[in-house]
Amino acid sequence: MLSWDQSSSISLMQRERAWVEIDLAALSHNVQQIRGLLAPKTDLMAVVKADAYGHGAVTVAQTVLQAGATWLGVATIPEGIELREAGIDAPILVLGATHAAEQIRAIAHWNLQPTLCTPKQALVFAEAMSQMSRPPLPVHIKLDTGMSRLGTSWQRAIEFVQLVQRLPQLTIASLYSHLATADDPDPTIMRQQQKRYESAIQALSFTPRLHLANSAATLTDPSLHYDMVRTGLVIYGLYPADHLRNRVALKPVMQVKARVTQVKTIQPGTGVSYGYRFVADRETQIAVVGIGYADGIPRNLSHQMTVLVRGQRVAQIGSITMDQIMVDVSSIPALQEGEVVTLLGQDGNQQILADEWANTLGTISWEILCSFKHRLPRVSVGQPTRVPQAAKRGMREEG
Repeated sequence: MLSWDQSSSISLMQRERAWVEIDLAALSHNVQQIRGLLAPKTDLMAVVKADAYGHGAVTVAQTVLQAGATWLGVATIPEGIELREAGIDAPILVLGATHAAEQIRAIAHWNLQPTLCTPKQALVFAEAMSQMSRPPLPVHIKLDTGMSRLGTSWQRAIEFVQLVQRLPQLTIASLYSHLATADDPDPTIMRQQQKRYESAIQALSFTPRLHLANSAATLTDPSLHYDMVRTGLVIYGLYPADHLRNRVALKPVMQVKARVTQVKTIQPGTGVSYGYRFVADRETQIAVVGIGYADGIPRNLSHQMTVLVRGQRVAQIGSITMDQIMVDVSSIPALQEGEVVTLLGQDGNQQILADEWANTLGTISWEILCSFKHRLPRVSVGQPTRVPQAAKRGMREEG
């Protein structure tokens, strides 16, 4: 086991190479911007699955709860346990499916709230709970209104709900669904899903807590908000679609930075990196930067990306390697080893967002944020904003 001094030395050495900065002030700002779109009675769930999209689940959860979120969403039971072990007592919804008795015992022990997707799953939960001396377990019924992923068909909502109501070991905490195309400028499919959801609700003999909106739907229309919204990408400061950018002012939370480890000058005709995908056509000053695809920089960005050095965009050249990239810094006079390179984030008046990488790769910004590996330390910067406890209690009580 490492001593404190040894652990601190390792952390400092890692920070010298490359790191991820998490701006807690920006995170708080984004939560408050989204909160401002909601009615006072509507709860805000912050989705912190996948280690809060790579931002660090515990730190993010603590910050968003201080800023006005009232629920947390995770994908797996271990993700929920991590938050409980950190002392977080907010309601936590496990969005993924769970079935095994051991998982059910863990959910009950750690005061997590599961998603039920099928009647069979409900019976399994009831049987497992009947073997424990515990109060009824709050469960969230998931309907499939068109995503064709988890959930029972919206047309069978009544029989599913009635089954759960007959099981004394369970209590229905909410009825929810998920939208497949909320980020599309054409709302046709989204409205069809909403109509199906409304049809299922109207057929019930009681009205549980309702939630349908993801980040895009939260920005699109208050009629989609119901009792709670589930926000992921927007709290991290990115927009689900370009046409939603004018709805709210978000600030990117994540910056990825690394240091120059060597500066050298190469002559015309000199190749750079594996495969010589770049060959200099002039005398070129290059900087080796201590970050690579093992840290989460997509290798397919090789020779297609820029980075920021002293507030200027400069080109990455040659193949991205496991631990290092090379950049053309001929335009940067007297660059020194140890200077900071910004791969994602802002330096001066220039900014590089995850969207830029995603567009180049033909993917989505969610994937970019989740790609940064844990050998990059997460370093918190900025001061989070705290919402008074009385205000947060009011949100919960009215919701």
